[in-house]
Amino acid sequence: MKKIVLLGSTGSIGANTLQLAADFPDRFQVVGLTAGSNNDKLLLQIRRFRPQVVALADEKAAERLRRQCRSRRDLKDLKIEILSGMEGLVRTATLDEADIVVSAIVGSAGLVPTFEAIRAKKPIALANKEPLVMAGAIIQEEARRRGVAILPVDSEHSAIFQSLSGQRRGDVHRLILTASGGPLLDLPLAKRRTIKPAQALKHPTWRMGTKITIDSATLMNKGLEVIEARWLFDIPPDRIDVVIHRQSIVHSMVEYRDGSVIAQMGIPDMRGPLAYALNYPERLPLGLPALDLTKVKALTFELPDHKKFPCLGYAYEALKTGGTMPAVLNAANEIAVAAYLSGRIGFLEIARLIRKTMDGHVPQAVKNLEDVLEADRWGRERAMKAIS
Repeated sequence: MKKIVLLGSTGSIGANTLQLAADFPDRFQVVGLTAGSNNDKLLLQIRRFRPQVVALADEKAAERLRRQCRSRRDLKDLKIEILSGMEGLVRTATLDEADIVVSAIVGSAGLVPTFEAIRAKKPIALANKEPLVMAGAIIQEEARRRGVAILPVDSEHSAIFQSLSGQRRGDVHRLILTASGGPLLDLPLAKRRTIKPAQALKHPTWRMGTKITIDSATLMNKGLEVIEARWLFDIPPDRIDVVIHRQSIVHSMVEYRDGSVIAQMGIPDMRGPLAYALNYPERLPLGLPALDLTKVKALTFELPDHKKFPCLGYAYEALKTGGTMPAVLNAANEIAVAAYLSGRIGFLEIARLIRKTMDGHVPQAVKNLEDVLEADRWGRERAMKAIS
């Protein structure tokens, strides 16, 4: 029985994790849950999975949850600790009972809890890109020091992880990340100016949260994955490429120095890579539909258009610059996406705001987590000032 702490239980990855726990009760037990402010959804999860500890980042939401739990007859006998704020997230992430921590908090809010879970020697199933984007060197150094495994959950990084299995790392020539291209792939640049969030959120193949879906529409999602791949697999950025693959069947590939390419394929469903990380190295019988290539018929690949998708180039630039620049890139992107979703800026202004924030930043060396958090704070303030 593997005991799970789930950071970010109310998002799409959280829902899939809990579904796996429900489908395989003999293998997984949920002992800790965290969320942002959705106390109503967290209450439903508590009723079903009965964890020992839960935490909400929002202190008012945590107090609402305490009142809800006290008023329910079916929870009166449940000994559950309800925590709040960053301290509560960290305490949940570092539970002694946990055998693995699923890091699925959206955005930079997942950095500190994930880092503290690694310090507590908890294996990480990593669905949250931002910890490695913002502080890749520090995270990996801490993981090596503590002997902690970081198992990728993103479909692209899981595909690379699987394609590297049994191979000599010295034989790797390059990593090839595939991207669906998002919902706006064929839309001319001139028509993107008036794109509304409802249009940008209609992803053709994946069902994801709002922030990551907008990132897919700008290809920033793929840029963040390039940065994450650099730290997960210790491969320099000039050996990590991105190709557009509309069908989302080939999840990523590894090319070796003899010209061989190993790819991992499957239907676009996050339960596959998530279950592989949770139960590694054993695979679970998930009952998913089989991949029938005779019905797919064609698999296509094309290079991304950097004029349509400048955010991809910005991510490569930030990675090559190093230091605090990736944290500033990520901070500006989070502010820009939130501003777009709230109607404060247009779609094309997302990339422009990121560019303006990066241009105003003098990158500094990163010595510790405090340096990363300060860069994140600076990037957010700079981006917010540019909007206002």
